[in-house]
Amino acid sequence: MDKFTTIKSTVVPISIENIDTDQIIPARFLKATTREGFGENLFRDWRYNEDNSPKKEFILNNPAFKGHILVAGRNFGCGSSREHAAWAIHDYGFKVVISSFFADIFKNNALNNGLLPVQVSDKFLKTIFNKVAADKNVEVTVDLENQLVTIDEESEKFDINHYKKTCMINGYDDIDYLLSIKNKIEDYEKTSKYLKLVQ
Repeated sequence: MDKFTTIKSTVVPISIENIDTDQIIPARFLKATTREGFGENLFRDWRYNEDNSPKKEFILNNPAFKGHILVAGRNFGCGSSREHAAWAIHDYGFKVVISSFFADIFKNNALNNGLLPVQVSDKFLKTIFNKVAADKNVEVTVDLENQLVTIDEESEKFDINHYKKTCMINGYDDIDYLLSIKNKIEDYEKTSKYLKLVQ
């Protein structure tokens, strides 16, 4: 995975609550087993008509809105546990999703696939939506090291699991992380009284 430290970007706002994983990536597009290509069908039924023509009113089809940060309404990623939802968002080009609440399984899937879910308060989420509505070119900064999200002069801290934070900053998946502490594991094996007893 790519290393993640700080990102500063304009945002794509979708102020809809309870966006479920079937809306993010419809079930009929889940046949592939690799992560590539899912971005083409991100929010497919919202982006396209039945004849595959773009729906002009949908935000992803509006060239005025672009960036690496998706801002969505509360309870994002609810519904089924499909990991493909995180794949689709990341493959489309988003690096961060900001919401005031995430479904737990989606949140874990996102973190496992290099997509940072940033949970903020309802008040701060509303602030972001309002500022983007006033100026679509306003930028949001997400500082993972300091766990801080900022828009204009307003900031808010966000929580993240320490292990997942370490993995994202270093671009590790679970195996990479274990390899990075290989020496510590070997030292523990040499000194562990429990391991000596079972050998």
